[in-house]
Order: sequence, then structure tokens, then C-alpha cells
Amino acid sequence: MAALTRYRAFFQFLRPQMSVMDSGSISQDVLHSLQYNRAHCARHAFSGETRKYSSDVKSGDDLIVKYLDGDDSGIVVFGIDRPKAKNAISKNLVKMMSEAVESVKKNSKVRTVILCSIVPGIFCAGADLKERAKMHQSEVGPFVAKARTLITELGNLPMPTIAAIDGAALGGGLEMALACDIRVAATSAKMGLVETKLAIIPGAGGTQRLPRTVGVSVAKELIFAARVLDGVEAQSLGLVNHAVEQNKSGDAAYLRALELAREFNPRGPIAIRMAKLAINQGIEVDLTTGLAIEEACYAQVIPTKDRLEGLAAFKEKRLPRYKGE
Repeated sequence: MAALTRYRAFFQFLRPQMSVMDSGSISQDVLHSLQYNRAHCARHAFSGETRKYSSDVKSGDDLIVKYLDGDDSGIVVFGIDRPKAKNAISKNLVKMMSEAVESVKKNSKVRTVILCSIVPGIFCAGADLKERAKMHQSEVGPFVAKARTLITELGNLPMPTIAAIDGAALGGGLEMALACDIRVAATSAKMGLVETKLAIIPGAGGTQRLPRTVGVSVAKELIFAARVLDGVEAQSLGLVNHAVEQNKSGDAAYLRALELAREFNPRGPIAIRMAKLAINQGIEVDLTTGLAIEEACYAQVIPTKDRLEGLAAFKEKRLPRYKGE
């Protein structure tokens, strides 16, 4: 019971306050980016269909956030858009992503987040070294701390997160992907924690998340050698869940990620959040404590309307209609 009590604090997020997404006016630059993103990130997924992106769009420099609607309602896409800098992690990108993460965290209608790139051939090249070179030495530590906090918050989102790696994900770019629950990569994508080439180490969670993903000795080899893997190699090591052949549009990983999100969408959203919490917290502790965490998470789904709806749908031989209640 002590273990059970210890983890009750983790369950307070179950019914977060729902935030209202402001659509507002959209500048011509943003409209151009949206048109480009539709062509790149979802060309085949939406061509010939009546589905469209929701008018609930929040955008800013370096990042485009789209709330899908129709049958895909509940799926949110974070699209990194820094073509001139190969999507490198800048101060502004950290700021924009932090705001986006905070926004979806408070929105109980969001069921899955997909992190992808708007820029063909690149996911994220890591830290913006040109910007970093202009920083005073005293600025570097605080900036890295902010980037680390962002990636930690991305990893702590209560709903499933999927990284769609359609191009190079290096350094901090791979660290962002590692913070997601699931990774999908094009076979042609390039991934690696390459910081030792610059006489530094991964500083945004890479030394901790990579060993938890591929094992300690493999992670050491990859980090010590600053080795870069393609999608096939990454899948063989368990670094990515799926490796898919790239298509002419350059968005094969995104489309596979969208398929996964569509698999998740019909399931009980509270149950998925509780399952994620139980797994994430349980994997860090001994089995006895982990089972206590699972028991506590299970207790959270018992009084929900969704559980009763699931039983009713099973009895009536129909599809359930879950509302996250």
C-alpha cells in the first residue's frame, strides 16, 4: 500500500482542464507553409478524401501545429519547419514547441500527437550550431537545460506520441524522437547521436533514453562511435518500431504514423493514458512496485463512462463510442 500511495500523485492529470484552441488570423507566410505542408506531410493521406485539416490551427515561426478533424479528430500534428537550418533546434523552436506541448497537454480531446518534419529529407539536424556559436559560454548551459526540459515534457505527454522520421534525425533531433512513445522511419532516414564528434555528449536525454530503448552496450557503442544508422538498421536494433520504404512525396514515415494514430483513435482514451502511465512509471521500478502502479492505474478506469460504454457495445455487438469520460 505504501507503493500505491507513493504514486497517487501521478494520477492527478486524469481529467485536465480543456483548453480552447484559438484559430485567429493566419498570415500569408503561414498560409504558404500550410499549403506546402499539406503537399508534403499529408499529400496521399488526404487526396481524394473529404477529410481536411481543422480550422483549429496554431502556427508560428519554425513550427506548424495542425488539429485534424473528421474521422481523424483527436490527432494533432507538430510539423517542424526550418528549411534553411535543416530543422536545427533553435531558441525559437524550443519556445514554439514548449508552447505546443503545453497546449495539447491541457486538452483532453487530443488522443495522439505526431511529430514530423515539413522539410523534405530532414527530420531534425540537432542543435543549431550557428546560433550556438554566437552564444556566450554562460548562455549555453541554460539553453541546453530548456531544450532538455522541452524533450522531457514531450516524453511526459499523457497521450501517445509518434515520431515520423522521414529524413535525418541527428543529435538533439534523435533525442526528440526518443522521447516519443513510438518511432517510424523511412528506410532511407539517417539517425544517430553524433555529439562525441564535437567533443560533447548528448545533453537532452540521449544517454538515458537510448540505453532504455536498445540496451546499454549497444547504446554505448553507438554513442562512442557517433554512428549513424539507416532506417533498416535502426529497426533491427529496436530503435524504431517500423521502417518503411520512402515514397516520391518523401512522407512515407508520416503516413505510417498516421495509420498508427488511426488505430489508437477508436480505443478508450482514458484507458490508453492510464496504460501509458503504468508502462512509463512501472518500467523504472521493481516488479512489485510496478504491479502496484498498474493496480492504481486500473482503479482509475473502473468508474469511467467509457468502461460502461465498452461493455454495452460488446453486449450489443456494435462499435463503442468513447468520449474520454
